[in-house]
Amino acid sequence: MSAPQLVVHRDKELMAQAAAARLITRIVDAQAARGYASVVLTGGRNGNGLLAALAAAPARDAIDWSRLDLWWGDERFLPEGDPERNVTQAREALLDSVELDPSRVHAMPASGGPYGNDADAAAAAYAEELAAAAGPEDHGPVPTFDVLMLGVGPDTHVASLFPELPAVRETERTVVGVHGAPKPPPTRISLTLPAIRAAREVWLLAAGEDKAEAAEIALSGAGEIQAPAAGAYGRSRTLWLLDAAAASRLPRALYPPASP
Repeated sequence: MSAPQLVVHRDKELMAQAAAARLITRIVDAQAARGYASVVLTGGRNGNGLLAALAAAPARDAIDWSRLDLWWGDERFLPEGDPERNVTQAREALLDSVELDPSRVHAMPASGGPYGNDADAAAAAYAEELAAAAGPEDHGPVPTFDVLMLGVGPDTHVASLFPELPAVRETERTVVGVHGAPKPPPTRISLTLPAIRAAREVWLLAAGEDKAEAAEIALSGAGEIQAPAAGAYGRSRTLWLLDAAAASRLPRALYPPASP
């Protein structure tokens, strides 16, 4: 378990740009070291804002996109191409504009596909896909992702792990179907906390005044069942990337004065 580090930016636009630059560097370093990189994407306004900033960054061309594996932390269980699906939004923000290897883009299953409307079967299939990609060096049923990004909800949820619901209590499976989510759509697929913790680095993104209370709760020692964001951490690094509004209820002692 890595203790959280905080970086606070002036506003959400600067946060997105800085996070995109940080992600480019991390991917390029991983590719230089191993020949490839593995990243887990997140949806929502902050996740999509980061992808849009990455699309606009000239340094994006430093990445060898054909040697990048992309996964998702969660997905809305909706039909393929639905505008509310995280993968649909990611394609629009970035993915359609770069030269990815389609076999390395691991979207979560859509409803109405091979698994029909069975989110649990779709989740099990994604777990199998993760397990097939894991090697002996990963010491578990998921790859050791270089960076796993998560948006933090106003209720402290991350991925589709909501406070007190069964999915956040899962300790064995790596991917689960989520039913009765408190925000629409109610049916989703999500990585579990054990899968999230397989990542080398976990980055939690929070911007806006509506995220201030969630950041305060998650960083104040709350339990992961009540505050799922508190249970999201990486093997070597846990990084909270916030704007000033989201950090407004945090004591300055939690983050360095040099945060831009």
